[in-house]
Amino acid sequence: MTDTHDTNFPEKPAELEEEKKATEVSEPTTTEATEAASTEIAEPTTVEVDEPAATETAEPAETETTEPVAETPVEENTIPEKPAEATPKLTKEEILSRLKEIATDVESVAKTEIDGLKQAFYKLHNAEQEAAKKQFIENGGNAEDFTPQPDAVEEEFKTIMSVIKEKRGVANAELEKQKEMNLQVKLSIIEELKELVESPDDANKSYTEFKKLQQQWNEVKLVPQAKVNELWKSYQLYVEKFYDLLKLNNEFRVYDFKKNLEIKTHLCEAAEKLANEPDVVSAFHQLQKLHQEFRDTGPVAKELRDEIWARFKAASTAVNRRHQQHFEALKEAEQHNLDQKTVICEIIEAIEYGELTTFASWENKTQEIIALQNKWKTIGFAPQKMNVKIFERFRKACDDFFQKKGEFFKTLKEGMSENLEKKRALCERAEALKDSTDWKATADELTKLQKEWKTVGPVAKKYSDAVWKRFIGACDYFFEQKNKATSSQRSIEQENLEKKKIVIEKLNAIDESADVEEATQWVRDLMKEWNSIGHVPFKEKDKIYKQYHSRIDKLFETFNISASNKKLSNFKSSISNIQEGGSQSLYREREKLVRTFENMKAELQTYENNLGFLTASSKKGNSLLTELNRKVEKLKGDIELVKEKIRVVDESIKNEG
Repeated sequence: MTDTHDTNFPEKPAELEEEKKATEVSEPTTTEATEAASTEIAEPTTVEVDEPAATETAEPAETETTEPVAETPVEENTIPEKPAEATPKLTKEEILSRLKEIATDVESVAKTEIDGLKQAFYKLHNAEQEAAKKQFIENGGNAEDFTPQPDAVEEEFKTIMSVIKEKRGVANAELEKQKEMNLQVKLSIIEELKELVESPDDANKSYTEFKKLQQQWNEVKLVPQAKVNELWKSYQLYVEKFYDLLKLNNEFRVYDFKKNLEIKTHLCEAAEKLANEPDVVSAFHQLQKLHQEFRDTGPVAKELRDEIWARFKAASTAVNRRHQQHFEALKEAEQHNLDQKTVICEIIEAIEYGELTTFASWENKTQEIIALQNKWKTIGFAPQKMNVKIFERFRKACDDFFQKKGEFFKTLKEGMSENLEKKRALCERAEALKDSTDWKATADELTKLQKEWKTVGPVAKKYSDAVWKRFIGACDYFFEQKNKATSSQRSIEQENLEKKKIVIEKLNAIDESADVEEATQWVRDLMKEWNSIGHVPFKEKDKIYKQYHSRIDKLFETFNISASNKKLSNFKSSISNIQEGGSQSLYREREKLVRTFENMKAELQTYENNLGFLTASSKKGNSLLTELNRKVEKLKGDIELVKEKIRVVDESIKNEG
């Protein structure tokens, strides 16, 4: 009988190959058997069934002599194997321990379990090698110079696998030897049947001997595949001849039919229960055993044969349909996993390395790659024929990124020494000016040095903090001395305090029930007036600042003034506090804002690139696209706010100069 089930799956996962073996049994059709017997026995085959059935067997019709006939058996030609359970997550040592147990009793363990353990072992082994390689690269080594360290566990693993392979080979050889012995036994049974048929004795007297030979025949299972058809034809020939001679009385035949009907009814009930079996694969294998028993059971009364066979075939169809749907769902899930992994590969491969020119941009992109690697780990297997290929593509894309990152930092490191010398020279110039009392000229010169400092590239991390503290310490010292010398400004600060109190009084006087547009304009005018007022005494600044912002925040909430305007207004108000630390404080604030601006631009570019990749390559990323669009819009607003803050600082520096 030809199996139609596996042809629906051109590519199966390795762990399912063992299941295919159970369905690759070639069985002689009823047509071949009846031609050898020269009788007209009609038997439906599985070709009539719409659903895939690995070993469905048709119920034969009654012969013209109305005598019962034996039904076609199935010869199995592989070592029986139990369905393998899913391999749990184990360590390499636990896998090794399990393989040692298997090596002591190879024949009782499914090959799929051994393959699963082997795959899990090398997944862990490869992960260790990748981690060692990554550590080697992070320590400054080149990827091409990395040499994997010998793994004693792997050598022991290979030794145990060799033992298992050898034992399975011996078991298969023993199986073939057993098949040859079974062949000789069945040939001898056929010879005895031939003697019964050709014996002149009464066939009824030989019936007990005949049933004994049938029982012996059914007990002997495995024979060489090449001999199955020929052997079956000979057996069927003499069985049918014996029944032709038997001429059993009607009562005896009715009893035989009744017992067979009871057995086949029980088999139908068992097959129908399999439709509710949670384990689809286990149900399919149990069905194969029921088919074997159905074949080995003799015929039933002619008027019941079609009915009992139709019932058994319907139950088989339900089990086979679930089995096929199980593998179709598995195939669909694997294809979905492949689609997700392909999108990740395309995102990494599309990185514009020419735009990664700063440490921050490389670091941001590195975090994205790590996030994609973590996402990859959460995605299941792709189809077997693509699983290795898509992983190699992903690993190559990641390796290329980290290789180029290493090259960038190698080049950057070469220029850091030169940058360090330039910054040290600026420190010496600042230190030479810090004791000067020419306040205006020296302040201008130090301001120029601060601008020049920003044009110098980065230095090694171990020097960056020290050289920066040295430079800013010299600048701070000068401006502190300058502030002490200009203490005459305190009276002006007291006047400014009175002016700001007046502004607060005006803000408190605003009617919260007034026209929104008119009140909003009034608030903005008073905010401009506040920002135009200079410094106040240091001991009063926190108190007056708190009163002002408490009232502003309440008015903002009342008139629904935008959050961006609120943040910008708060920043403008804080400028006066920053200025109290001297002009160098403004420059430090500006440098911090510029760094924030550059980082936001790089982040925005990353989001926009990812948006393009997802839009072009993924049909299943709608939620991800929505989230990315939301982040892009928010980031654009934040960038505009930072630009406004930089403009405010620039105006303050200009006014102070």
